[in-house]
Amino acid sequence: MKILLLEDEVMLNESICEYLQSFGHVVESFFDGKEAFETMQKWNFDLYILDINVPQIDGLSVLEELHKLKIHVPTIYISALVDIEDISRAYNLGCYDYLKKPFHLKELSLRIERIVSASKAPNVHLVLSKNYSYDQEHSTLYFQQEPQTLTKKQSQIIDLLARNRGLVVDFDQFQEYVWDEAIVDNATMRAEINRLKKILKEDIIVNVRGMGYMIEKP
Repeated sequence: MKILLLEDEVMLNESICEYLQSFGHVVESFFDGKEAFETMQKWNFDLYILDINVPQIDGLSVLEELHKLKIHVPTIYISALVDIEDISRAYNLGCYDYLKKPFHLKELSLRIERIVSASKAPNVHLVLSKNYSYDQEHSTLYFQQEPQTLTKKQSQIIDLLARNRGLVVDFDQFQEYVWDEAIVDNATMRAEINRLKKILKEDIIVNVRGMGYMIEKP
Protein backbone atom coordinates (compact mmCIF):
# COMPACT_ATOMS: atom_id res chain seq x y z
CA MET A 1 0.00 0.00 0.00
CA LYS A 2 0.99 3.61 -0.51
CA ILE A 3 0.54 5.25 2.89
CA LEU A 4 0.70 8.89 3.99
CA LEU A 5 1.73 9.32 7.63
CA LEU A 6 1.15 12.56 9.54
CA GLU A 7 2.90 12.44 12.93
CA ASP A 8 4.89 15.27 14.52
CA GLU A 9 6.72 13.15 17.13
CA VAL A 10 10.00 12.46 15.34
CA MET A 11 10.84 9.14 16.99
CA LEU A 12 7.33 7.75 16.59
CA ASN A 13 7.22 8.95 12.98
CA GLU A 14 10.47 7.17 12.20
CA SER A 15 9.42 4.00 14.05
CA ILE A 16 6.12 3.74 12.18
CA CYS A 17 7.83 4.36 8.83
CA GLU A 18 10.48 1.69 9.42
CA TYR A 19 7.93 -0.82 10.69
CA LEU A 20 5.49 -0.38 7.79
CA GLN A 21 8.26 -0.35 5.20
CA SER A 22 9.45 -3.70 6.56
CA PHE A 23 6.11 -5.12 5.36
CA GLY A 24 6.62 -3.69 1.88
CA HIS A 25 4.43 -0.61 2.25
CA VAL A 26 5.51 2.67 0.65
CA VAL A 27 5.32 5.41 3.29
CA GLU A 28 5.55 9.18 2.86
CA SER A 29 5.72 10.91 6.23
CA PHE A 30 5.04 14.48 7.32
CA PHE A 31 5.38 16.42 10.55
CA ASP A 32 2.82 19.19 9.96
CA GLY A 33 -0.71 19.20 8.58
CA LYS A 34 -0.21 21.92 5.97
CA GLU A 35 2.53 20.08 4.10
CA ALA A 36 0.63 16.80 4.32
CA PHE A 37 -2.56 18.44 3.02
CA GLU A 38 -0.75 19.95 0.03
CA THR A 39 0.66 16.53 -0.90
CA MET A 40 -2.74 14.82 -0.47
CA GLN A 41 -4.19 17.14 -3.10
CA LYS A 42 -1.48 16.23 -5.62
CA TRP A 43 -0.97 12.48 -5.22
CA ASN A 44 -3.09 9.40 -4.59
CA PHE A 45 -2.64 7.25 -1.50
CA ASP A 46 -4.26 4.00 -0.37
CA LEU A 47 -4.31 4.95 3.30
CA TYR A 48 -3.84 7.93 5.60
CA ILE A 49 -2.48 7.53 9.14
CA LEU A 50 -3.05 10.86 10.89
CA ASP A 51 -2.22 12.29 14.27
CA ILE A 52 -4.71 14.92 15.41
CA ASN A 53 -2.64 17.42 17.39
CA VAL A 54 -0.05 18.48 14.79
CA PRO A 55 1.32 21.90 13.70
CA GLN A 56 -0.24 24.17 11.06
CA ILE A 57 -3.46 22.21 10.36
CA ASP A 58 -4.74 19.59 12.80
CA GLY A 59 -5.43 16.08 11.55
CA LEU A 60 -9.21 16.37 11.81
CA SER A 61 -9.32 19.62 9.84
CA VAL A 62 -7.09 18.05 7.17
CA LEU A 63 -9.70 15.34 6.53
CA GLU A 64 -12.53 17.89 6.57
CA GLU A 65 -10.81 19.96 3.88
CA LEU A 66 -10.08 16.86 1.78
CA HIS A 67 -13.74 15.88 1.85
CA LYS A 68 -14.68 19.34 0.57
CA LEU A 69 -12.44 18.52 -2.41
CA LYS A 70 -14.18 15.13 -2.70
CA ILE A 71 -11.01 13.25 -1.79
CA HIS A 72 -11.94 10.19 0.24
CA VAL A 73 -9.23 7.78 1.41
CA PRO A 74 -9.37 5.17 4.24
CA THR A 75 -8.00 6.84 7.37
CA ILE A 76 -6.65 5.65 10.71
CA TYR A 77 -6.27 8.25 13.45
CA ILE A 78 -3.51 7.90 16.05
CA SER A 79 -3.68 10.30 18.95
CA ALA A 80 -3.07 10.77 22.67
CA LEU A 81 -6.34 12.71 22.80
CA VAL A 82 -9.16 10.89 24.54
CA ASP A 83 -11.83 13.59 24.39
CA ILE A 84 -15.04 11.92 23.24
CA GLU A 85 -15.78 14.95 21.05
CA ASP A 86 -12.55 14.45 19.11
CA ILE A 87 -13.21 10.73 18.75
CA SER A 88 -16.79 11.36 17.63
CA ARG A 89 -15.64 13.98 15.13
CA ALA A 90 -13.08 11.54 13.73
CA TYR A 91 -15.69 8.85 13.13
CA ASN A 92 -18.19 11.36 11.77
CA LEU A 93 -15.54 12.27 9.20
CA GLY A 94 -15.51 8.62 8.15
CA CYS A 95 -12.26 7.40 9.67
CA TYR A 96 -11.86 3.62 9.63
CA ASP A 97 -10.15 3.32 12.98
CA TYR A 98 -8.85 5.25 16.00
CA LEU A 99 -5.76 4.20 17.96
CA LYS A 100 -4.94 5.81 21.28
CA LYS A 101 -1.28 6.48 22.04
CA PRO A 102 0.75 4.73 23.21
CA PHE A 103 0.05 1.67 21.07
CA HIS A 104 2.01 -1.34 19.87
CA LEU A 105 3.08 -1.16 16.24
CA LYS A 106 1.70 -4.66 15.73
CA GLU A 107 -1.72 -3.29 16.65
CA LEU A 108 -1.41 -0.70 13.90
CA SER A 109 -0.42 -3.36 11.36
CA LEU A 110 -3.49 -5.43 12.33
CA ARG A 111 -5.76 -2.46 11.67
CA ILE A 112 -4.08 -1.96 8.29
CA GLU A 113 -4.49 -5.65 7.42
CA ARG A 114 -8.20 -5.33 8.08
CA ILE A 115 -8.45 -2.43 5.62
CA VAL A 116 -6.41 -4.37 3.04
CA SER A 117 -8.70 -7.39 3.40
CA ALA A 118 -11.76 -5.21 2.90
CA SER A 119 -10.25 -3.66 -0.23
CA LYS A 120 -9.70 -7.12 -1.72
CA ALA A 121 -13.38 -7.99 -1.55
CA PRO A 122 -14.76 -8.82 -5.03
CA ASN A 123 -15.74 -5.63 -6.84
CA VAL A 124 -15.17 -6.30 -10.51
CA HIS A 125 -17.65 -3.73 -11.80
CA LEU A 126 -17.19 -0.18 -10.57
CA VAL A 127 -20.38 1.88 -10.70
CA LEU A 128 -19.57 5.22 -12.32
CA SER A 129 -23.07 6.64 -12.75
CA LYS A 130 -26.68 5.57 -13.17
CA ASN A 131 -25.90 4.02 -16.56
CA TYR A 132 -22.12 3.61 -16.71
CA SER A 133 -20.01 0.93 -15.02
CA TYR A 134 -16.45 -0.22 -15.50
CA ASP A 135 -15.16 -3.81 -15.59
CA GLN A 136 -11.71 -3.67 -13.96
CA GLU A 137 -10.80 -7.23 -14.88
CA HIS A 138 -11.37 -6.75 -18.61
CA SER A 139 -10.77 -2.98 -18.78
CA THR A 140 -14.16 -2.42 -20.41
CA LEU A 141 -16.58 0.48 -20.06
CA TYR A 142 -20.29 -0.45 -20.04
CA PHE A 143 -23.33 1.71 -20.74
CA GLN A 144 -26.57 0.13 -19.57
CA GLN A 145 -24.69 -3.20 -19.44
CA GLU A 146 -23.55 -2.86 -23.06
CA PRO A 147 -19.74 -2.76 -23.68
CA GLN A 148 -18.50 0.46 -25.27
CA THR A 149 -15.87 0.68 -28.01
CA LEU A 150 -13.03 3.07 -27.17
CA THR A 151 -9.58 3.79 -28.55
CA LYS A 152 -6.59 2.58 -26.55
CA LYS A 153 -5.92 6.02 -25.08
CA GLN A 154 -9.58 6.56 -24.26
CA SER A 155 -9.67 3.20 -22.49
CA GLN A 156 -6.57 4.11 -20.49
CA ILE A 157 -8.08 7.46 -19.50
CA ILE A 158 -11.28 5.77 -18.31
CA ASP A 159 -9.26 3.09 -16.51
CA LEU A 160 -7.21 5.67 -14.61
CA LEU A 161 -10.24 7.78 -13.67
CA ALA A 162 -12.44 4.80 -12.76
CA ARG A 163 -9.86 3.26 -10.45
CA ASN A 164 -9.49 6.65 -8.74
CA ARG A 165 -13.19 7.48 -8.37
CA GLY A 166 -13.66 10.43 -6.06
CA LEU A 167 -10.05 11.58 -6.49
CA VAL A 168 -8.68 14.26 -8.79
CA VAL A 169 -6.26 12.86 -11.39
CA ASP A 170 -3.74 15.50 -12.46
CA PHE A 171 -1.88 15.87 -15.75
CA ASP A 172 1.31 14.31 -14.39
CA GLN A 173 -0.63 11.12 -13.69
CA PHE A 174 -2.22 11.12 -17.14
CA GLN A 175 1.20 11.64 -18.72
CA GLU A 176 2.70 8.76 -16.77
CA TYR A 177 -0.17 6.27 -17.19
CA VAL A 178 -1.72 7.10 -20.60
CA TRP A 179 1.20 8.57 -22.51
CA ASP A 180 3.91 6.36 -20.95
CA GLU A 181 5.76 9.43 -19.64
CA ALA A 182 6.24 10.74 -23.18
CA ILE A 183 6.75 14.49 -23.45
CA VAL A 184 3.27 15.84 -24.17
CA ASP A 185 1.76 19.17 -23.17
CA ASN A 186 -1.38 19.66 -21.10
CA ALA A 187 -3.31 21.00 -24.10
CA THR A 188 -2.81 17.72 -25.98
CA MET A 189 -3.97 15.68 -22.99
CA ARG A 190 -6.92 18.00 -22.45
CA ALA A 191 -7.94 17.64 -26.11
CA GLU A 192 -7.89 13.83 -25.89
CA ILE A 193 -9.99 13.89 -22.73
CA ASN A 194 -12.48 16.30 -24.33
CA ARG A 195 -12.82 13.98 -27.35
CA LEU A 196 -13.65 11.17 -24.96
CA LYS A 197 -16.18 13.32 -23.09
CA LYS A 198 -17.98 14.11 -26.36
CA ILE A 199 -18.62 10.45 -27.19
CA LEU A 200 -19.88 9.58 -23.71
CA LYS A 201 -23.65 9.50 -23.27
CA GLU A 202 -23.39 10.99 -19.78
CA ASP A 203 -21.11 13.71 -18.48
CA ILE A 204 -19.26 11.46 -15.98
CA ILE A 205 -15.83 13.11 -16.35
CA VAL A 206 -15.60 16.30 -14.32
CA ASN A 207 -13.04 19.02 -15.02
CA VAL A 208 -11.60 20.28 -11.72
CA ARG A 209 -10.24 23.67 -12.71
CA GLY A 210 -6.52 24.09 -12.17
CA MET A 211 -6.10 20.53 -10.89
CA GLY A 212 -7.18 17.88 -13.39
CA TYR A 213 -10.13 15.55 -13.95
CA MET A 214 -12.17 13.10 -11.92
CA ILE A 215 -15.11 10.71 -11.94
CA GLU A 216 -17.17 11.36 -8.84
CA LYS A 217 -18.37 8.48 -6.68
CA PRO A 218 -22.10 7.96 -7.38
